[in-house]
Amino acid sequence: MKTQNNYTQTDRLITKITAWIAGIITIALAVWGVITVIDLYSNEETNDAQVEEYINPITSRVIGYIREIKYEENQEVKKGDTLLIIDNSEYKLQQEEGEAALTNAQAQINVLESNVTTTSKMTEAGLSQIASAKAKLLRQQQDYDRYSKLFKVESATQQQLENSRAALDVATSEYQAAKENYQASLSKVNDIKAQKGVYEAEILRRKALLNRSKLDVGYTVIRAPYNGKMGRRTIQEGQIIQPGQTLAFIVDQDAGKWVIANFKETQIEHMHINGSAEITADAFPGKKFKGVIISLSPATGARFSLLPPDNSTGNFVKIVQRIPVKIKLTESPAVIEQLRAGMNANVTIKKD
Repeated sequence: MKTQNNYTQTDRLITKITAWIAGIITIALAVWGVITVIDLYSNEETNDAQVEEYINPITSRVIGYIREIKYEENQEVKKGDTLLIIDNSEYKLQQEEGEAALTNAQAQINVLESNVTTTSKMTEAGLSQIASAKAKLLRQQQDYDRYSKLFKVESATQQQLENSRAALDVATSEYQAAKENYQASLSKVNDIKAQKGVYEAEILRRKALLNRSKLDVGYTVIRAPYNGKMGRRTIQEGQIIQPGQTLAFIVDQDAGKWVIANFKETQIEHMHINGSAEITADAFPGKKFKGVIISLSPATGARFSLLPPDNSTGNFVKIVQRIPVKIKLTESPAVIEQLRAGMNANVTIKKD
């Protein structure tokens, strides 16, 4: 009888303990269920989210051999830091050739200006010659008139009159030639001035070519466009590169970080710009980051794909679409420093 009583008391104790445990579990499940239901009605969640940053390629604008590489993989760089140097020997020669051509064109301008000065002085001398020829013509005309009068009264011979007439004709020709030489000198000055305009245009062209050569020399030194962190290094010294070739990738640290969360189309009803969000990264499950919605995609992610689905083909199966939502992390850079582009994240947005 005692043994049966002992077993009975033990069974009762086990039954009570089991009942208490079951009750506690039931209450916990009920509380969890209530919290889950409240959370479902007050929040929208997704685990289809990734951390994003601007990752831009570093490219070359000239062809050449890599002479020196100034960065290492995953190295932090500041804006303006030299990343790599391309051999610029050929571009320096082109620059020197451009400088010589520009100097030659400028020298031609100096020669033309000297010619203009010389020709102008010759033109001034031509005016003196015209004055001298005009005075001589006037004197010969007077002599001819005087001999003509003397010839009429038979005080001069026919030969003297003819000699005076010949001298007058010579003076007239010399006066006309002096005027024509003066006009030719003026035309020559104008021609030289017109050539000056051509050489001035040539100087501008040479300056443009020289500036282009200087740009090419400058392009042989590739610098960081902003503060950032370099990616994987895939180039070596001595390697030849082409214009437009991608040499490296740099992560822009100045532009900040954000999260692209792909919510179902049935979840975005209560989302709006400037709405608050809470982010947890899979890499740091114990940390929560604050964010704010800055934009919602104008179309579903499928519409931006290379081959968007066409439901009119007859093989229609309704699939819930995803809408990308861009969320900017509002924490300080020191807090979000550990986050990296491409990390998976969970996003929770409160319904407003």
